[in-house]
Order: sequence, then C-alpha cells, then structure tokens
Amino acid sequence: MTYQPIVPLSGYAGWKVLTRTMETQKAAFTASATVQSDEEYFRENIGNISSAEELVSDYKLLKVALGAFGLDDDIQNKFFIKKVLEEGTISEDAFANKLTDSRYSDLASAFGFDFTPPNTALSSFSDEILTQYEDRQFELAVGDSDETYRFALNVQRELPELAAEDGSENTKWYTIIGNEALATVVRTGLGLPESVASLDVDQQLTVYKQKAQQVFGSDDVSQFTDSENVEKLIKYYLLREQVMNGSTATSSSSIALTLLQNASSFSARF
Repeated sequence: MTYQPIVPLSGYAGWKVLTRTMETQKAAFTASATVQSDEEYFRENIGNISSAEELVSDYKLLKVALGAFGLDDDIQNKFFIKKVLEEGTISEDAFANKLTDSRYSDLASAFGFDFTPPNTALSSFSDEILTQYEDRQFELAVGDSDETYRFALNVQRELPELAAEDGSENTKWYTIIGNEALATVVRTGLGLPESVASLDVDQQLTVYKQKAQQVFGSDDVSQFTDSENVEKLIKYYLLREQVMNGSTATSSSSIALTLLQNASSFSARF
C-alpha cells in the first residue's frame, strides 16, 4: 500500500503546510510497500540492461525509468520511447533533440544507450534514477489531492535547475514554454491568460519576457536561481488559481485578492 500525502488546506495556506511537513511526508511515502518494491526490483535488475529494447521489454523497469522523468503516461508508447532511448542525445539530429519536451532528451541522456557501455552499467546509476523517481512519484501522490500542488512542487524542483544552466535566456524560456507543467505555473503566476499557449512560440517568448519584467523586474530566467523568486512565483500561481476556481473559503479568497492587488500595484511602479 502507498502512503497518501495529507494536505488539509487549499491554496497558498495549504502549500505552506505541505512544505513544512514535506520531509516527514516524503519519508513515509518512500517507505511505503509499493515504492520499496519498485525500487528493489530496479536496483537488482537495471545493471543487466544494455539496450533500449531490453528496457522497454521489462514493464517494471520501464515504469521506474519513465516515472523518474515524469513520463508515466508513456508506459504504453514503447516504440516511441525505444526510439528516444536508442538514438540518445549525442547527435544533433537525434529524435529526442527534436522534441519540444526536454524530458525526453533528459531520459535519453540519463540512460546513455548511445554509449558503450550505457550508463546503466555505472554503480551510481540506480541511486540517481531512484532519487528522481521518489521526487516525481511523491509529486504525483500530492497531485491526487490537489493538482496545483503537483505543479508547484515540480516548479520548485525544476525551475532553479533550468535557471542555473548555461545557454541563452531565450533558450531557457523556450524550455519553459515547451514544458506543460512549468508553463502552467509560470503563465498563471505571471497573470497571463491560458490563451497565450495558442500563440506562436516566438510570440509567447515576447509575452512571457515582458510580463516577467513587470512582475519581477527582470526578464531573465536566471533570476529563478533565487529561492525567494521561485517562492514568489508559486505564491502568485496558487493565489490566482484559488481566485479563479472560486474558493469556498471567503476569507482566504479575500486575502488572496488583496495580495494580488498589492502585488500588481507594486509591479506597476517599475
């Protein structure tokens, strides 16, 4: 049986409770029988896998591999995943490098089936993948209670990593735009309508950068190496979601609206 994380409140108040109890709740989740069974099987068998074909042919190993990168829904798309893994990322023309969603190139790079031997032969490999698996699966479990918290946890983990990467700021923005989970939080947190997602990617880039400049005083993604800016983004995201969804807690909604109005007034002065 898998431990189900407890989130007793909604909105930003619930987020603060979740972050305060995160360590304890995640430990309980990781210790649950289902997660332990998945991890034990992966540790015992992944070292024997030397090809993409072998990996996609083992359901239990593939489940953990995809789960570590938030690609759980692709468990039945074996031909697609095999192609991603087989071509790797070394070649610029590799299949994963052509996909907008960077999770596929991350998956291909991690397993390294375009190397001999692949990364599965490394002694540290299982620990690295299972750490990611635990993070992602905990986020999914939290999302069963409230999907907004899953998105918030994902941004808390992924955005600082992206912000710290080498490369142009525009490339980082394109990565956000191409990642639904990141884009949802950033777009909502910046106060942009969902319709922005239907624009051409270059138009989206302009809109995102302009709004980030207004709200944060900078249009650089690198500013999110600062945990305070990440928390501010998550706060705005959760408050706006709470208001848009018509929370039944009138006082909480009123507080959320006041905070957002104050934030807008502050941003307008810059």
